[in-house]
Amino acid sequence: MNLRNILLIAIASTVIIGCKGMRGKDGKPGKPGADATTTKSTLDYSQVDVMDYANTITLDELKEQLYFYASDEMEGRNTGSPGQKKAVNYLRDQYKKMGVPGGGQYGDYFQIVPGKAFGKPELSSENVLAFIKGREFPDEVLVISAHLDHVGMKDDKVYNGADDDGSGTIALLEIAEAFKQAVNDGYGPRRSILFLHVTGEEIGLKGSKYYADNPIYPMENTIANLNIDMIGRIDAAHEDNPDYVYLIGSDMLSQELHDMSEAANKSSMNMNLDYKYNGKSDPNRFYYRSDHYNFAKNDVPVIFYFNGTHEDYHKPTDTPDKIEYELYQRRAKLIFATAWEVANADKRPALK
Repeated sequence: MNLRNILLIAIASTVIIGCKGMRGKDGKPGKPGADATTTKSTLDYSQVDVMDYANTITLDELKEQLYFYASDEMEGRNTGSPGQKKAVNYLRDQYKKMGVPGGGQYGDYFQIVPGKAFGKPELSSENVLAFIKGREFPDEVLVISAHLDHVGMKDDKVYNGADDDGSGTIALLEIAEAFKQAVNDGYGPRRSILFLHVTGEEIGLKGSKYYADNPIYPMENTIANLNIDMIGRIDAAHEDNPDYVYLIGSDMLSQELHDMSEAANKSSMNMNLDYKYNGKSDPNRFYYRSDHYNFAKNDVPVIFYFNGTHEDYHKPTDTPDKIEYELYQRRAKLIFATAWEVANADKRPALK
């Protein structure tokens, strides 16, 4: 074999190796080659269509899990109750099935919230934490949160809390599963992601406050919090235009987070992002009324995803059959796309 042929073979081999991680014949991202998994700078996220992973969030899985999580068996998930204990065990078991590790200090799934956090020594509860380690900036952490509790039972009636906040809880599981699929395909996030289910929201944001006061991952390394609280219904103001979600807080601490959110929406779901309640002067005070606030007051940029209140809010009629599942799915996909944008950006969103 002459020298010219040897050189041609070498060049061809280099081209083949360099193509690893590109799209396959089906248009979906292929697994990156061995060199891509060991050299941080070689993994090109622009080759990935975020919707390939967003589309793993299916109607069937959302519905099946929400019908169980908001069933009478959970007894309304009142903080510290047997039903709430069933709920946290369910969440832990789902993460184990996915193969997503625990996010606690020692790799466990529960952060115990003691009675003193509630002002009731006899009461204890748990935050549930799962964690995907970032491949490039592992010390920078995106927190995606939802509250796992509801208001329990009253007069022998179960307050199932399907929308509040079963919808956020199950969306968080499905978002975690989508990111885990990306990890399996060799496209794990550049930054770490903490999937945080907090307890005690309905009695004063207690679980998120406990986490913020006792963070497993330092607040200064927490790049943003995407908080999901009620995303399965339509409020009266949007009955004629239901493809919407309220965003609260997105530009209060970081214009860059707001811009990332807008870009992610435009390139994915193109929903109506309604900023009606996005302000500290909102008479409803929604900015202060869900778990993102305990991150915001620690200078962590936040987005709160919310469908607004409705006729079944905090009533025993907030049941899984009332959920608008196709809209619920679209909102969950949007949040995943936004999380993907934030976790894989070149820089963390800067504070104003």
